[in-house]
Amino acid sequence: MARSYRCRVNHSTGQVGAEAPGRVLIGRDRIAARIAELGAAITADLEAEAAALRSRGEAPGPLVLVPVLTGALVFVADLIRHMPVTMSIKPVTLSSYPGTAKASVGVTVQSGVPTDVKGARVLIIDDILDSGQTLGLLRRMVQAQHPQSVRIAVLLNKHKNAGRVEEVAVEYAGFDIADEFVIGYGLDYDGRYRNLPDVMVLQGPPSA
Repeated sequence: MARSYRCRVNHSTGQVGAEAPGRVLIGRDRIAARIAELGAAITADLEAEAAALRSRGEAPGPLVLVPVLTGALVFVADLIRHMPVTMSIKPVTLSSYPGTAKASVGVTVQSGVPTDVKGARVLIIDDILDSGQTLGLLRRMVQAQHPQSVRIAVLLNKHKNAGRVEEVAVEYAGFDIADEFVIGYGLDYDGRYRNLPDVMVLQGPPSA
């Protein structure tokens, strides 16, 4: 049964942060296990790609990770520890949920879009595929620089009841979820709850 709770600092369970109204959708143990699987799958695909390139006499480009901040911060930190390959990380800051918005209001590019990924193998990493606008824009901006390849990895693939604003193909998704507003494990509401170790469905009025 899914847990519902309002939490403060709890040193015995590891739960931290201000009160968070909601129920646990995906627990921390499931998240950890799935991220290990994703890291292994991505690494295997990158190695297979490199081997295929070499067999054609081409050199594999450098691996560049482009995490979308701030939501993907926790996800990418855990994911890269399961990817024993040489990489560089070039974070980008985009926003589509300002303040207390619970639906995307359009993408704002704030900083950090890489401009030097020509010939690179790029892995874009985000916390969630929701409206598709953020990842669609970022993929186009990266592809315009003619990288060797582009992949997208997301922790959560939200199935939109009314369809996405923009359909975006993602190569790796940790979990499929229903069309609910979620917090925790990097995802926020009005800048709060990113530090919760579980993914939770936000319920009721958030605490002040």
